[in-house]
Amino acid sequence: MKNYSPEEYGAMVKKASPNSKYVRDIFKAFIIGGLICCAGQGINNFYSSYFDFDTKTAAAWTSVTLVFISAVLTALGLYEKLAKHGGAGTLVPITGFANAVVSPALEFKSEGFILGLGAKIFIISGPVILYGTATSVLYGIIYYLSKYLG
Repeated sequence: MKNYSPEEYGAMVKKASPNSKYVRDIFKAFIIGGLICCAGQGINNFYSSYFDFDTKTAAAWTSVTLVFISAVLTALGLYEKLAKHGGAGTLVPITGFANAVVSPALEFKSEGFILGLGAKIFIISGPVILYGTATSVLYGIIYYLSKYLG
């Protein structure tokens, strides 16, 4: 077995790795993420117009609807196909968060409700919840200190 220098190894990796099409991937993420957001705005307009909800109520029901649709699409295996083309465009909206919760639940459902579903449901989204909550508390403390002490 030959020992390769870091330069030789790097050249081999570069040669074997497929070229990424950044511009195409960014464009597709932008379009698909934008379409998800447009769908959310359409749902929001629907709730505001047909149910005469105020702004906050329509926004809350829009979020619930998007999470539900994402969970159903994930359960049917369709969200993964969308994410394959949309990349980060499907991760950023609330639908990506719902997908991150439902996917592990589906993967571990065969292990039962407690050790499978219950233990693994937040395996992907748990860190997001943890650090999002911790960051918001830190931000609140900084805001409080800057507003009342400074």
